[in-house]
Amino acid sequence: YQLFTVSSFALKPYNLPTIPERIKEFNKDRLPQYTSLKYQMMSLSAFRFFRGTCHLFYEDLSKAGDLPESPLAWICGDLHLENFGSYKGDNRLEYFDLNDFDEAVLSPATWELSRMVTSIFVGFDSLKINSNEAKDAAALFLKTYAATLTRGKPKYIEPETAKGIVKLFLDNVACRKQKELIRQRAALKNGKLNFVIDSIHLYKIEKKLKKELLGFLTKWMKKNMSTQYKYKVLDTAFRVAGTGSVGVKRYVFLVEKIQAQKKYLLVDMKLAPPSSVQQFLQTPQPIWVSEADRVVAVQCRMQNVSPAFLSSAVFKNDAYVLKEMQPIADKIDFLVIKDKYKDLKRVINDMAMLTASAQLRSTGRQGSAIADELIAFGKDIEWQKTILDYALNYSKHVKKDYAEFTKAYKQKYFS
Repeated sequence: YQLFTVSSFALKPYNLPTIPERIKEFNKDRLPQYTSLKYQMMSLSAFRFFRGTCHLFYEDLSKAGDLPESPLAWICGDLHLENFGSYKGDNRLEYFDLNDFDEAVLSPATWELSRMVTSIFVGFDSLKINSNEAKDAAALFLKTYAATLTRGKPKYIEPETAKGIVKLFLDNVACRKQKELIRQRAALKNGKLNFVIDSIHLYKIEKKLKKELLGFLTKWMKKNMSTQYKYKVLDTAFRVAGTGSVGVKRYVFLVEKIQAQKKYLLVDMKLAPPSSVQQFLQTPQPIWVSEADRVVAVQCRMQNVSPAFLSSAVFKNDAYVLKEMQPIADKIDFLVIKDKYKDLKRVINDMAMLTASAQLRSTGRQGSAIADELIAFGKDIEWQKTILDYALNYSKHVKKDYAEFTKAYKQKYFS
């Protein structure tokens, strides 16, 4: 692999609108009342801002100084510290893995690495973690990633092999009952179980749309779910979760699984817009039936086991991704472990292993490199310093962009 000597990672000069203008332009087609919540979340910290501006990162990366050449790989596209989490797979076992594939594309592997390592620098700085620890964690991520590629065999994490904080997460998932999640989001009223509209996580839907949604999922479940069970769709609400995707149409359904003993489950249905990464890539992409099919296909390839009910569906001419809803709390709380360096190191090591494994698992599919190419890339360690230098420099760029954004936000530019 040819490596480029990059003495400075200052962005090449090119004419662009201001940071607030770029952000507003990107979000112009989202639902305004919910996009305002996204801006509010982004104003809370530089890391939240980084999470909500994936498009800025890749636009700048595409015009920045040369990065090392790398094999083409399937990437989740928006890899950062909080895009790993625990969940129950469709086999009902517990896993910890990459869990957000909205931006998934075929890309040089270094693009995914650059964003993830930048997130370490930005995230650790937001948590006031020592800068030397951030550098060590970033270097550890790339070292473990490369070592995993070199072995050429994807690995995964389950309760029996997990350690530290990740093991605690998986143990919690195993112990958590679905009824506990239902209890957090729904309550009995006049003998019927319905969502609690708190205007934080769940928002009310107007009657006509609600009726259409309930009818849609009822028909979809009859057609696509196992015939041994009968399902009854009880309620639906608009759901707000994450940061980057806030403002995109997203619904959650309360479903009753009628058996000898009644059980309930929550189904998440999220609109799948085009990947914000693709427009900055020169890499040819497959032609997908829909954006939702893209998300589902790449997620199935990269994850060891996918969440229950993962599939695509079309509602009112829009393509959505459906899956069993997982609690947003099942992500690593870095605020809790920021002073526990041993735990931090172990989590970063696990995330690196999972990133490399996801790329190995999806080799040779619709243009992605074969395993031998990824193995060779892992053995060539020269590119690691280049990625570290770029990510550290860009993390400082994020802080400047964040300051420009918060100034505009306080001046009501996004109102």
